[in-house]
Amino acid sequence: MYMGLMKNKAQLSAMMFIQYFIWGSWYVTMGTYLGQTLNFTGAQIGLAYGTAAIASMISPFIVGMIADRFFSANRVMAFLNLIGAVLLFCISQIHEFSLFFPVLFIYTICYMPTTALCNSISFANLNDPGKEFSRIRLLGSIGWIGAGVLVSFLKIEHLPDPFIIAGAASVLGTIWSLFLPYKAPEKTVGKVSIGKVLGFDAFKLMKNRSFSLLLIFSALACIPLGFYDSFTNLFLNNVGVKHAAAAMSSGQVAEIIFLFTFPFFFAKLRYKGSISVAIFAWMLLYGLFALGAYTESSTFIYMALPIHGFCFTFFFVTGQLYVDDKSSSNLRNSAQGLIAFATYGVGKYMGTLIAGNVVSTNTIGENSYNWLNIWLVPFIIITVIFICFILSFKEENSTKESIEI
Repeated sequence: MYMGLMKNKAQLSAMMFIQYFIWGSWYVTMGTYLGQTLNFTGAQIGLAYGTAAIASMISPFIVGMIADRFFSANRVMAFLNLIGAVLLFCISQIHEFSLFFPVLFIYTICYMPTTALCNSISFANLNDPGKEFSRIRLLGSIGWIGAGVLVSFLKIEHLPDPFIIAGAASVLGTIWSLFLPYKAPEKTVGKVSIGKVLGFDAFKLMKNRSFSLLLIFSALACIPLGFYDSFTNLFLNNVGVKHAAAAMSSGQVAEIIFLFTFPFFFAKLRYKGSISVAIFAWMLLYGLFALGAYTESSTFIYMALPIHGFCFTFFFVTGQLYVDDKSSSNLRNSAQGLIAFATYGVGKYMGTLIAGNVVSTNTIGENSYNWLNIWLVPFIIITVIFICFILSFKEENSTKESIEI
């Protein structure tokens, strides 16, 4: 039995590595490619990054419903990776925004649900997700780092090649998904309503005050994250940081460290404490970026980059654990879709739109930007969110009872 559990963990870890390698291959450097090579505007770059956010809003519920009730999550993920591979190869050949945007949008609809499916497959095959999941998830960080280092040292950040690398990894992900520990769909008892078919039943979880507040603040905290995701790589390249994608991977190195130690900190901080320190650390990150832009010193920038890994671990892993803890077994895939809807969807979409317009407003000339003004905006937003979260969110004493629908 022990050997079987270890085999499952190894398979799940490899799954995380592949899925996040796919994402890390193209997502980090796309802003540089679109801005420097294709000469897209700041607003267009923001819209391109917004495709992932829109996809997070509309696709995880449908896919989560399918995996919850009709097909295994493994097969759904394999199908999505296969379609995604084809689309990534197509994207690498497109140079006009009018075509690039819709094809990228269709791709993100295929990719974004796979993050929720990865989580639900892992939770279903772990004895104690609170202690074990973070160490499965850290292989995702290693995959992201590997992709960033590979792209950076091949010196292809400004080229379409990262999309081709991601496409090849998606083919591998298709094959690997079929060999994962099986995640069977839940058997539905009774009449299936339209709401259940579309996965909307997960919204009923918001009847719980703490759950709804956590979901709302998770979405709000992802608005400043739209600035980091969309424009950090362009910022680093613009101010002369060498091997920008590799430098950004220091955030994932920190993420690995904190994923490994997360169970210890989580036992002490629980949900509110973990999310609070993550939001506060984001304040430090954007403050350091602003200082780096103001002083023209790369020291502040290098200090800021690892902080992102800490924030990502404590914010997203805590939210995923909270959703798994609070939802009943027949809703867990859809509930993971709900947290993806709030964070990667609503929050990041608003963030990419705001960031794109802020960057366009602060564009001085060709490849010249007022980065101080740009980074002050997310700093102010996240500061307000931190204060409001501390004052309004109250963690329930019991975290063992699932919310039944």
